[in-house]
Amino acid sequence: MFPFKATALSIALILTLPAAAQDDKKDKNLDVRSPAGDLHVGKDADAQRAGLPLYPGARAQNKENDDPLNLALSTETFGMKLIVAKYETNDPGDKVLAFYREKMKRYGKVLECHNTGDNSGSHNDDDKKEGSQPVKCEGDNAGPVRELKVGTEDNQHIVALEEPKDDKDSQATKFVLIYLRKHQKGDI
Repeated sequence: MFPFKATALSIALILTLPAAAQDDKKDKNLDVRSPAGDLHVGKDADAQRAGLPLYPGARAQNKENDDPLNLALSTETFGMKLIVAKYETNDPGDKVLAFYREKMKRYGKVLECHNTGDNSGSHNDDDKKEGSQPVKCEGDNAGPVRELKVGTEDNQHIVALEEPKDDKDSQATKFVLIYLRKHQKGDI
C-alpha cells in the first residue's frame, strides 16, 4: 500500500506547483475538485484548525518560509489532512508546554518527547502492525526540541517547541501546532 500513498502524495505536490508559480496571488488557496478526488492547499491554518486553542498572548511567526500550511487530499481510497501553524511567545517553554499538556488530554495520553528537530515525524516501519498504533517518541529521545504528542499514527496532534537560543535577535519561545489525519478506504 505504501507505493500508492507515495503516488497520491506525489500527485498532490505536482498539482500544487501551478499555485506556487502565481506570484501575484500568494495568499490564495488552491482548491482542486475532480472525480478522482479533492485537493486543498492553503495558508489558512491556525490553532483552531489544528484542534487546539491558541496559547494566550501567542503571535504568528511572520518570517519568510514560516507560512502556515493547510493541506488536505481526499480520494475514494486514501485521504490526508495536515495542519501546520507556527507561533511564538515571550513566555518560557515550560509554561507553554504545561498549557498544551492540559488541553491535549482530551485526545488521550500525552507523551513528551525530545529530539533534534530534524527527525520530527519520522517513522520506523520495522515493527509494522495492523491498524493505527499509538504515537510514540522516535529516535534517542534527546535534543533541544520538545514535543507533546497525543493520538495514533493516523490521527495525531503535536506541539513542538524550541526554547530561545542565546542570541539577542530572538528571545521568543517558538512553537508549532500540528494536526495529522490519514485514512484509507474502510477506515471511516
